[in-house]
Amino acid sequence: MNNTIKQQLVSEIMTHLRTELLLAMEAANNAHQAAVDEQSIAETQYDTLAIEASYLAEGQSKRVLEYQQALNGYQVLSLPEFNEHSAIKLGALIQLAKDNLCKHWFFIGPYAGGFRSNIAEQQITVITPQSPMAKALLGKQQGDDIEIALGDEKLIDEIIAVQ
Repeated sequence: MNNTIKQQLVSEIMTHLRTELLLAMEAANNAHQAAVDEQSIAETQYDTLAIEASYLAEGQSKRVLEYQQALNGYQVLSLPEFNEHSAIKLGALIQLAKDNLCKHWFFIGPYAGGFRSNIAEQQITVITPQSPMAKALLGKQQGDDIEIALGDEKLIDEIIAVQ
């Protein structure tokens, strides 16, 4: 794994975010049209169709802004190189000992947590700094152990690679 893999991953994430942005923009436009449509005009004081449509339009508009913010975050994201002494930070690819055989990695990105990709026969899952996994990893180094509470269970693992 190297920076080329990270660049390819970021490209895939941005393609995904652009697609989601277009869908959100279409949904926001549709919701806005429904809110101002003649059919939505209240006929009685209990008729809430227009109000509901305007709330939906507002929510969809917020989604559009979130996708735009996510795209901007990836456009300015630096992809630092790491070695065994580097502290884990945004832009890092991390592999845990228990994930070595299944070729699974975590990428700490600014947005799009949960996004998954397969690149060079490696499965990569995006996590954000707000996630419990990233909180356990940030600032650690290759060779360090992490402990994460998962409900009533605890995940204890070793960081075996940071790139």
